Amino acid sequence: MKQLIECVPNFSEGRDPAVIKQITDVIETVEGVKLLDVDPGKATNRTVVTFVGEPAAVIESAFLAIKKACEVIDMSKHTGEHPRMGATDVCPLIPIANISMEETAEWARKLGERVGRELNLPIYLYEAAASKPERKNLAVIRAGEYEGLPEKLANPEWKPDFGPAQFNAKSGATVIGARDFLIAYNVNLNTTSVRRANSVAFDVREMGRALTDAKTGKPLKDTNGEAIRQPGLLKGVKAIGWYIDEYGIAQISMNITDVNATPLHVAFEECHKSADRRGMRVTGSELVGLVPLKVMLEAGKYFLKKQQRSVGVSESELIKIAVKSMGLDELAPFDPQQKIIEYNLDKGNPTQAKKLVFKNLVAFADETASESPAPGGGSISAYVGALGASLATMVANLSSHKRGWDERWEEFSEAAEKGQHIKDALLRAVDEDTDAFNLIMAAFGMPNSTPEEKAARKAAIQAGTKKAMEVPFKVMQLAYSSLPLIRQMAETGNPNSVTDAGVGALCARAAVRGAFMNIQVNATGLDDKDFAAQILAEGQKMVDAADREELEILGIVNGKL
Repeated sequence: MKQLIECVPNFSEGRDPAVIKQITDVIETVEGVKLLDVDPGKATNRTVVTFVGEPAAVIESAFLAIKKACEVIDMSKHTGEHPRMGATDVCPLIPIANISMEETAEWARKLGERVGRELNLPIYLYEAAASKPERKNLAVIRAGEYEGLPEKLANPEWKPDFGPAQFNAKSGATVIGARDFLIAYNVNLNTTSVRRANSVAFDVREMGRALTDAKTGKPLKDTNGEAIRQPGLLKGVKAIGWYIDEYGIAQISMNITDVNATPLHVAFEECHKSADRRGMRVTGSELVGLVPLKVMLEAGKYFLKKQQRSVGVSESELIKIAVKSMGLDELAPFDPQQKIIEYNLDKGNPTQAKKLVFKNLVAFADETASESPAPGGGSISAYVGALGASLATMVANLSSHKRGWDERWEEFSEAAEKGQHIKDALLRAVDEDTDAFNLIMAAFGMPNSTPEEKAARKAAIQAGTKKAMEVPFKVMQLAYSSLPLIRQMAETGNPNSVTDAGVGALCARAAVRGAFMNIQVNATGLDDKDFAAQILAEGQKMVDAADREELEILGIVNGKL
């Protein structure tokens, strides 16, 4: 399993495309690294770049990018709305797959050591890679910004973790670390007042606002001399207000560091409530960089539930609802293929383009009808099962907003969401079945001369055969699991769609029986007879149960016709 980390360096240049391109070009010179996103901002004069890959390759790209930024950015001439202290202001590493935060932090330390040594740049480590507890927080390290660096570097308490404790007028200093996924998110207001935007930011951010004496206006302090604060509403959120000349509006600029504690839609809603209380309106919002798919799906479901609408709709529909509800396309078009990390990773992947589920109906039928043995009955069984689950989901969605049934929307929403999960899993199995068949074909094509080669070939054939039984068994389970939902829709769903539920039952039973045929034909070639006997016995029970369930559902349907 490949280890994957993401790197999201922030460069102090957002106005000169030629300079930005020089930096991103060197990132792409490293094999195995994929550049996902380049997000420049003119007012902030800052570009957020996102790339991903295996750790060693990402670290090499990050080093080259920091080096190039030192060459092409002059911090002594830099101005912008965003706090900054270096040409490469901050360079976080984020664990994505099969790698721990501790391992990621160690890669951050390696990168910091190399940058400090080879580029003579002051380097501070933060978050999970921090060398001291007081250096975990980026805002604390960056306090005083670029202009305050000479004084900071002269203070022994602020000796860099790597590199010289000397002011580099051209490149400043860089903060490198490892952290969880962070969402950079800006909420747009119908005001130009930074003070009013800050009032909203102070309401929502976790650290809240410093309290002041009502008479003197001076900050209130506790017995230790620390400022007394009124906590904000949102955990894991940092926020400030600023004015963006490019758009002519003020924004609340947020970093959501714990999206589980504060989902994106919750941050939006709380800003909306605070702004409304203060006589302002939230007009939209923008995402800087990329966002995980689950964040957008959760937002879509939240806003559908507010409307008392079924959440059992497709991913694309959930994303569309989220974008429109939060105004993510107010300032610029929102492209899910670019802005959602999972979609972006798949974009341009040649194997992704070849998947059966991405073909149109005619192309899929033509591919099935061709002289190629795959896709065959197994993939078709999975697809027929997906159609059966889709019909049940359709009936649930139609029922959820049937006139006079408003009080039942949650019941049908839950059913539709269940149907969507079954449908999506069966659609994935369409290609999984063909992939399993291709494993067997590849195994038969292995060298077969020496005893070692014969043994390896036989083991590969057996492994492929077992896989070719496991996939259709999963199809059987999924298709069979859709039958109770189909029955529910036939019994209690919109009566105008009862025949759709009936057709769904026909599809589900066909999927169960068709997948079982695949298991039976592959079982003859499997040496593991105990495994074969067990899966055949369980499969036969499922076939018999599906037959009975289909007959009962059709009885319900015919009784209503």
